[in-house]
Amino acid sequence: MSMNRSHALRATRRDFLRQTSLCAAAAIGGVHSQLSAAPSKSPNEKLNIGCVGTANQATFSINNVAHENIVGLCDIDDNFLHEASKRFPQAAKYNDFRKMLDEQKQIDAVIVATPDHIHAPATLWAMRLGKHVYCEKPLTHSVYESRLLAETAAQMKVATQMGTQIHAENNYRRVVEIIQAGTIGKISEVHVWVGKGWGGGERPAEMPAVPSHVHWDLWIGPAPNRPYHSTYLPAEWRRWWDFGQGTLGDMACHYMDLPFWALGLRHPTTIAAEGPPVHKETAPLGLIVRYQFPARDNNRPPVKLTWYDGNLTPKEVAGHPVPGAGVMFRGEKGDMFADYGGYKLYPQSQFKDFQSPPKSIPDSIGHHREWLKACRDGSPTTCNFDYAGALSEAVLLGNVAYRTGKTIEWDPKTLTAKNCPEAAGYIRREYRSGWGV
Repeated sequence: MSMNRSHALRATRRDFLRQTSLCAAAAIGGVHSQLSAAPSKSPNEKLNIGCVGTANQATFSINNVAHENIVGLCDIDDNFLHEASKRFPQAAKYNDFRKMLDEQKQIDAVIVATPDHIHAPATLWAMRLGKHVYCEKPLTHSVYESRLLAETAAQMKVATQMGTQIHAENNYRRVVEIIQAGTIGKISEVHVWVGKGWGGGERPAEMPAVPSHVHWDLWIGPAPNRPYHSTYLPAEWRRWWDFGQGTLGDMACHYMDLPFWALGLRHPTTIAAEGPPVHKETAPLGLIVRYQFPARDNNRPPVKLTWYDGNLTPKEVAGHPVPGAGVMFRGEKGDMFADYGGYKLYPQSQFKDFQSPPKSIPDSIGHHREWLKACRDGSPTTCNFDYAGALSEAVLLGNVAYRTGKTIEWDPKTLTAKNCPEAAGYIRREYRSGWGV
């Protein structure tokens, strides 16, 4: 398929999907909606998988699906591509994911493990061709893209999963059971923090030559063009607004996932943020975001969720000393701290004889295996793009509030900040010619 014809097909699909987006939104259910994918393989048949990204975080995902048929490898770095090809010599090699997806028609499913700004273009291209997709977090670079991916996944009936692997671990499941059992009562306040700091820096003035093994134009993709510099690769891109979303974008999908799941959160009504003066190029080294979520029903009141990162993380929360990352639920009967590996109930004297509620959430077969199973039989995944899209929207709105300097009054139906028209440029970004979604 030629690139021109492929672009025309994408435009046709895009028009169709946008015309039906309202129907798709109505069809999307609750936080862990049981979206079903169209089965594509018998249980014993291997999936043909294409990989967009082959190194660093991508290696982790590839290791988890390596027992399937890896038929396509794509990377803008020829050195990374060469190393991956040693493991999978039968796989076709590409620098441009668009060519891989158009030419390798046998691909059933795609792993997208790239910088954030490439997530939506690669994922949408794959889904519009009927491919199942596993995409790293945050799901997208912009709020609008998250909604578009959720709608497209529903329309195309493909199996999807966002790479929040901690969601599959047992500790998160036990915490959700304890919260939902009412152990600390109704919860109206949550604090979430991570001490990492992706931010700061000025655009480099020097303009070194692009290394011969790096396809810089393809790495830039939909972002505004700029000269190559080694400061962006392989990980420092997270600091730059054009490519990443700072610490909030990097870590909030992991830690805010827990209250989203436990409390059935979805779309906030207001978002306010504070931090250092906004830099037009890079994210802050510390940020606080205050979200207000509406009541979901009579037993689940409105929730105020506060996010802290970098050098603005707290040393104690609600009078309890805390480590460098975690979640604190504040309930009418007590508090609960949780992180990746454990939890504590406060006051400890009150809960010294605590007995965990009966197990109600089954152990996961594995985050990637959930997705592979869904690709085969259409079963649901726990971080499908409906759930992950809403989580990513909320996460990214924190940076929208920070960059506008206003408390945003959010309308999730229209994807607009009702009181802040200047937020539109951060909600939906502009795309370089040839890379629009």
